[in-house]
Amino acid sequence: MIRSLKGSLVLLSVAFAAFACAGKKAPSQQNAAAPSLPADVQSVAAAVVAPAPAANASAAEPESTGTIVATGEFISPVRSELSARIPGRVGRLYVDEGSLVREGDPLLELETDYTRLNLQKAEADAARAAAAEQDALRDLARKKELIAKQSIPQATFDRTQATYDQAHAAKESMLAQAAIYRQQLSDSVLRSPINGVVAEKRTNVGQRLGDNTVALVVTQTQPLKLRFRVPEKDLARVHRGQLVKATADPYPGVVFEGKVTTVGGVIDPATRSFFVETEFANKDNRLRPGLFARVEMEPMQ
Repeated sequence: MIRSLKGSLVLLSVAFAAFACAGKKAPSQQNAAAPSLPADVQSVAAAVVAPAPAANASAAEPESTGTIVATGEFISPVRSELSARIPGRVGRLYVDEGSLVREGDPLLELETDYTRLNLQKAEADAARAAAAEQDALRDLARKKELIAKQSIPQATFDRTQATYDQAHAAKESMLAQAAIYRQQLSDSVLRSPINGVVAEKRTNVGQRLGDNTVALVVTQTQPLKLRFRVPEKDLARVHRGQLVKATADPYPGVVFEGKVTTVGGVIDPATRSFFVETEFANKDNRLRPGLFARVEMEPMQ
């Protein structure tokens, strides 16, 4: 009986070992028998099981090499608030708002009736003083001859010299007074200091202007500046002297050319951009301050 029990245990051990070997082979047999995935699903499955890139690997961004495009507004580099150099009442206006003016053009003129009369009087006084000076000069010449011959005392000669000096000083004073009135006449005409356009007219004929009363505002139009912003990635491709082309809605199909004058040195942290300032000659005065324009700029490599 004991021998029979030992035989049974041996048979059970062999059966268990065979079952274990069959269990180990089952997965490989199932994998080998599994059907293949469809083509459209295989790409998704590959992406899921594809290994992730290393944490320190950075994706290379394509370098920007295209035309820089922006929008800006034309601004005047000079805005002059003009007031007359002397107080007075406006006698004549030569311009209105929107008038194009050139440097030296008259804009308005103050009333000058009394100034002209004072000038005439000063010129007459200067002429009379000049005649008195000439008379004193002739008398002084005679006294020089006499003093050389010791025919007159020194005191007489000295008085004659003083008389001439006084006549000469009086003539110079009258000439200076006449020059003041001529300057007042010149200052009564307010002239444009720049080539530009009359932006504001703050006075009218008959109004009295004080020492600091602003009568007109003139803004420069030749040249004009155009400022716009460019992304920071293009900083190395923008330089002074670079050609800029601009178009504006009032002139379809017309391209205006300018040049870069200033490149901003600070990046705006809010927009990650910097400003570029350009200059346009505007010789035909078609561009005006405040006009919007689209800008194209070929970057410098």
